[in-house]
Amino acid sequence: MIYDRDPWLAPYKKAVDARHERILAAKESLSVNGSLAAGINNHLYYGMHRTQDGWVFREWAPNASKIYLIGDFNNWKRAEAYALKPAGNGNWEISLPEMFLSHGSLYKLYIEWPGGGGERLPAYTTRAVQDPVTKVFSAQVWSPDTPYKWKHKGPGKRPHPLIYECHIGMSSEKEKVATFEEFRQDVLPHIKDLGYDTIQIMALQEHPYYGSFGYQVSNFFALSSRFGTPEEFKRLVDEAHGAGIAVVMDIVHSHSVDNEAEGLGMFDGREDLYFYKGPQGRHPAWGSRCFDYGKGETKCFLLSNCKYWMEEYHIDGFRFDGVTSMLYWDHGLGTAFSGYDVYFNNGVDENAVTYLALANMLVREVNPDAFTIAEDVSGMAGLAAPFEEGGVGFDFRMSMGVADNWIKWIKEVPDEKWSVGEMWWQLTNKRADEKTISYAECHDQAMVGDKTIIFRLMDKEMYTSMNTESRSMIVDRGIALHKMIRLVTMATAGDGYLTFMGNEFGHPEWIDFPREGNGWSYKYARRQWSLMKPDYLRYRSLNEFDRAMVELCREEDLLDGKPELLVQDEQKKILIFKRNSCIFALNFNPVQSFTDYAFAAPAGKYVCVLDSDEERFNGFSRIKSGEEHFSVHRKSENGPAVYDDTLMLYLPSRCAVVLKKVD
Repeated sequence: MIYDRDPWLAPYKKAVDARHERILAAKESLSVNGSLAAGINNHLYYGMHRTQDGWVFREWAPNASKIYLIGDFNNWKRAEAYALKPAGNGNWEISLPEMFLSHGSLYKLYIEWPGGGGERLPAYTTRAVQDPVTKVFSAQVWSPDTPYKWKHKGPGKRPHPLIYECHIGMSSEKEKVATFEEFRQDVLPHIKDLGYDTIQIMALQEHPYYGSFGYQVSNFFALSSRFGTPEEFKRLVDEAHGAGIAVVMDIVHSHSVDNEAEGLGMFDGREDLYFYKGPQGRHPAWGSRCFDYGKGETKCFLLSNCKYWMEEYHIDGFRFDGVTSMLYWDHGLGTAFSGYDVYFNNGVDENAVTYLALANMLVREVNPDAFTIAEDVSGMAGLAAPFEEGGVGFDFRMSMGVADNWIKWIKEVPDEKWSVGEMWWQLTNKRADEKTISYAECHDQAMVGDKTIIFRLMDKEMYTSMNTESRSMIVDRGIALHKMIRLVTMATAGDGYLTFMGNEFGHPEWIDFPREGNGWSYKYARRQWSLMKPDYLRYRSLNEFDRAMVELCREEDLLDGKPELLVQDEQKKILIFKRNSCIFALNFNPVQSFTDYAFAAPAGKYVCVLDSDEERFNGFSRIKSGEEHFSVHRKSENGPAVYDDTLMLYLPSRCAVVLKKVD
């Protein structure tokens, strides 16, 4: 169990065991013949379904006094012929002949309850479309005559995923909302060329406000129609699988948009149908509704949602958004998370812990190769540990402190004062019993009001000096550090690495979705791919370095091993470490280069397999290519005493060198 490996968890043994038993009991209550997946099928019962005789529609609305199906098939009128009948336990049902509905038909519910009523989109609708003129959303019957035929199997397990985080809508260079088809044709080949083996797609669940980045979900089972059709998305997933790329979905189960006309708010006149009552049911920072994870219907709704996306769209896993907000009654707002007590006291919503554990079990039952990632800033012990060992069962957790620290160092500390010791600590400080995904920056660091790493390093110089003919010390510094930051982040990553779309080539500026404040402009809600194509712009060199870095990681199976510190030279700003058969030597000194820099290392012959200062990476080619390095049998005080041999290297300023032991 997790408390057997971590002595700090020993005082919480009873709490860990109680949590484990609580989750086990919940699983048994929902399982059929021991299978959780067999017992979770709400999506097959609720919503609109085609039958041999026509159509059947069901909804759960226990507070409703009457429900009508309205749509373009009956001129949106409430008629008795389209009134749903009570089916027991708060369920309502209607059956219709084949001729009444067809593929593409638009519909809604009109729900009446004591004291009121209103139009609603079905909770389990699998497609919602927005009228281009009125901007009103309606559910849409989606039942094409020719269903999509899958061609490729899933890509298999991802013990060490290399993740390319992306957003379909902003993936075009044009100032518009891009589509699944455009992404498949234009961006997927770029991802494959770079060598990433997983794409993590944001904003797939339908959301009424495009500018929410997909995090204010209204229709949990509906693929966002603004990007295209279900068949087009299936083709994208299928082609990704054919290219050996897994597809992970950024799933939002941490909250729901407050909207009533489109979402689940006041669905049948009650505020607590799927949500907690009163203040607990409202997120104070996000203005959204908080799920009641202790309610059986809510658990089944969300679990069915996971199963639906995996079965319908062959999704290979999920990155669960806002896990910290789910885990704690105060949503982690203002909490320091400075000790283990906070993980097991009354501030934890144990209902949410149980739900997340069940979701992880379900995902692996549906597809044993699938994996899950938790976005959690609290560091809850056991979150990414196996359930059998007392954990919640996530495969990975995001190593969120890494990106935060890079921004902090760049923003607050001149790089000549960066501490390589602090850098090593922050990059490698991870729970030994849990897997993590590291990243220098994701979409969070690019949002309006913030700055990407490249923009913080260069700022306005990006507008004038990114051509190869210009000379700018600011740009030279930014290019060098951009490469070094990414390389050291990947090389010290726990078990996986992530980048956000465009950051691989140093995409300029920020992300800002169309809104009233910017005149509903798409100028910053796109990716300027053309910048990395010309050989006279430096963006191309950064893209080349990212490809070489990912290739090295894959070829040497870097993430299979653990990084071992060799040198931490604060005075000279040199960090050297070993991982598997490779030695990473980074000189963060802004002005000084060092000849014959000696340090203790394993005996052998080494060749340079990556040099950030190469001309093709927009460097200065200060290191001679093709050189071989041999250790000498001499003890060095600079490095671990365990090694009896010494390596000597030339380390140019602001340069990273990777050596591979070949003999």
